[in-house]
Amino acid sequence: MLEYGFMKNALLAILIITPLFGLLGTMIVSRKMAFFSDALGHSALTGIAVGVVFGCSDTNLSMILFAVLFALLLNYISGRGEASADTVISVFSSCSVAAGLAILSKDGNFSKYSSLLVGDILSISKKEIGYLAVIFLLTLLFYGFCFNGLHAAGIHRTLAVGRGIPVRLMENLFAVLTAVIVTLSIRWVGILIINALLILPAAASKNISENMREYHFFAVLFSVFSGMLGLFISYYTNVAAGPAIVLFAGILYFGTYFYARKTAGK
Repeated sequence: MLEYGFMKNALLAILIITPLFGLLGTMIVSRKMAFFSDALGHSALTGIAVGVVFGCSDTNLSMILFAVLFALLLNYISGRGEASADTVISVFSSCSVAAGLAILSKDGNFSKYSSLLVGDILSISKKEIGYLAVIFLLTLLFYGFCFNGLHAAGIHRTLAVGRGIPVRLMENLFAVLTAVIVTLSIRWVGILIINALLILPAAASKNISENMREYHFFAVLFSVFSGMLGLFISYYTNVAAGPAIVLFAGILYFGTYFYARKTAGK
């Protein structure tokens, strides 16, 4: 399988994307932001549509810019507390997806963008792998400096603010980081399943972890294992890699769920 250059690139990309998603997913699950990350994934269509309207030659740039603005706006409105966070996210997500589909489907042109729905990890280039590696390093730096503050805010936001932690700044930085990672990965993972790949390994890890260290370790382990196994199986069964990876991540989630219930019952 590894005789082919595109498979080597795909495997290398999996080894960068999956631990990245494992780390990011732990914070998303802990802060109950699954709906937020899902909305970011769907906003990619609108980002592309904005690029098309303004004649942008690089739709990746328009996707990232729109997703960052989208994430910051969601954070701002949710933080005001005038409406429940899930309602705000649902409204913005629905409107942005509808606008994106309306623009991209004009004159029957949506078929050009349909590949974004499931992604294609086999099409990734070495240059794009380099971008992912840079994002991975930035994520590690972010976690090193901001994890304790974000974790404290997730437990008790008011207390974290009282301790002098810049909660709003950290939340905005995390939202921007999530937006960039999600939009950069859309082309290879797919809009329909990217949120599942973010959530499932972290949720599976949460089922069996007894402390924060185990939580992060198992999330990354489950994510990498699902990614590699899904890629290998997709090659030999001729199915899309993204859905295969998510299926294995789902199996791990249900396996750990029933294991945790069985252990708790003893």
